[in-house]
Amino acid sequence: MKINKTLNGSALTLAVEGRLDTTTAPELEQEIKALDGVETLTMDFAGLDYISSAGLRVLLSAQKQMSKRGGMKVVNVSELVMEVFEVTGFSDILTIE
Repeated sequence: MKINKTLNGSALTLAVEGRLDTTTAPELEQEIKALDGVETLTMDFAGLDYISSAGLRVLLSAQKQMSKRGGMKVVNVSELVMEVFEVTGFSDILTIE
Protein backbone atom coordinates (compact mmCIF):
# COMPACT_ATOMS: atom_id res chain seq x y z
CA MET A 1 0.00 0.00 0.00
CA LYS A 2 1.12 3.53 -0.75
CA ILE A 3 -0.22 6.70 0.89
CA ASN A 4 0.23 10.11 -0.73
CA LYS A 5 -0.53 13.10 1.49
CA THR A 6 -1.57 16.53 0.23
CA LEU A 7 -2.12 19.25 2.84
CA ASN A 8 -3.92 22.44 1.83
CA GLY A 9 -4.27 24.62 4.92
CA SER A 10 -6.37 22.57 7.36
CA ALA A 11 -7.63 20.21 4.63
CA LEU A 12 -5.76 16.94 4.12
CA THR A 13 -6.13 14.48 1.26
CA LEU A 14 -4.83 10.95 1.71
CA ALA A 15 -4.59 9.11 -1.61
CA VAL A 16 -4.43 5.39 -0.85
CA GLU A 17 -3.13 2.94 -3.47
CA GLY A 18 -2.97 -0.84 -3.40
CA ARG A 19 -4.56 -3.06 -0.77
CA LEU A 20 -5.95 -1.88 2.56
CA ASP A 21 -5.93 -5.06 4.63
CA THR A 22 -4.68 -6.54 7.91
CA THR A 23 -1.06 -6.01 6.91
CA THR A 24 -1.36 -2.39 5.73
CA ALA A 25 -4.20 -0.99 7.90
CA PRO A 26 -1.88 -0.12 10.83
CA GLU A 27 0.11 2.20 8.54
CA LEU A 28 -3.02 4.15 7.57
CA GLU A 29 -4.13 4.14 11.20
CA GLN A 30 -0.86 5.82 12.23
CA GLU A 31 -1.33 8.51 9.56
CA ILE A 32 -4.85 9.23 10.80
CA LYS A 33 -3.81 9.38 14.46
CA ALA A 34 -1.28 12.10 13.54
CA LEU A 35 -3.83 14.54 12.09
CA ASP A 36 -3.06 17.51 14.33
CA GLY A 37 -4.63 20.69 12.98
CA VAL A 38 -6.55 18.93 10.21
CA GLU A 39 -10.21 19.96 10.04
CA THR A 40 -11.32 18.12 6.90
CA LEU A 41 -10.04 14.81 5.58
CA THR A 42 -10.51 13.47 2.07
CA MET A 43 -9.71 9.83 1.44
CA ASP A 44 -8.96 9.38 -2.27
CA PHE A 45 -9.44 5.73 -3.20
CA ALA A 46 -8.79 6.03 -6.96
CA GLY A 47 -5.85 3.62 -6.60
CA LEU A 48 -7.37 1.34 -3.95
CA ASP A 49 -7.73 -2.21 -5.25
CA TYR A 50 -9.07 -3.96 -2.14
CA ILE A 51 -10.33 -3.23 1.36
CA SER A 52 -10.71 -5.77 4.19
CA SER A 53 -12.48 -5.59 7.54
CA ALA A 54 -9.27 -4.21 9.05
CA GLY A 55 -9.38 -1.36 6.54
CA LEU A 56 -13.04 -0.74 7.32
CA ARG A 57 -12.20 -0.52 11.02
CA VAL A 58 -9.60 2.19 10.29
CA LEU A 59 -12.12 4.11 8.18
CA LEU A 60 -14.71 3.94 10.95
CA SER A 61 -12.16 5.22 13.47
CA ALA A 62 -11.20 8.07 11.12
CA GLN A 63 -14.87 8.96 10.57
CA LYS A 64 -15.45 9.18 14.34
CA GLN A 65 -12.32 11.28 14.84
CA MET A 66 -13.06 13.69 11.98
CA SER A 67 -16.76 14.12 12.85
CA LYS A 68 -15.57 16.07 15.91
CA ARG A 69 -13.40 18.39 13.79
CA GLY A 70 -15.02 19.20 10.47
CA GLY A 71 -15.67 16.06 8.50
CA MET A 72 -14.38 13.35 6.25
CA LYS A 73 -15.31 12.25 2.76
CA VAL A 74 -14.28 9.38 0.52
CA VAL A 75 -13.81 10.02 -3.20
CA ASN A 76 -13.00 8.02 -6.35
CA VAL A 77 -14.29 4.71 -5.03
CA SER A 78 -14.03 1.74 -7.42
CA GLU A 79 -17.00 -0.56 -8.04
CA LEU A 80 -15.35 -3.36 -6.04
CA VAL A 81 -14.70 -1.19 -2.97
CA MET A 82 -18.17 0.41 -3.27
CA GLU A 83 -19.70 -3.06 -3.23
CA VAL A 84 -17.89 -3.78 0.06
CA PHE A 85 -19.19 -0.45 1.47
CA GLU A 86 -22.76 -1.32 0.43
CA VAL A 87 -22.71 -4.88 1.79
CA THR A 88 -21.28 -3.77 5.14
CA GLY A 89 -23.49 -0.69 5.51
CA PHE A 90 -20.54 1.68 5.31
CA SER A 91 -22.20 3.44 2.38
CA ASP A 92 -24.72 4.74 4.94
CA ILE A 93 -22.03 5.84 7.43
CA LEU A 94 -19.47 7.48 5.14
CA THR A 95 -19.79 10.53 2.91
CA ILE A 96 -18.91 9.11 -0.51
CA GLU A 97 -18.57 11.34 -3.56
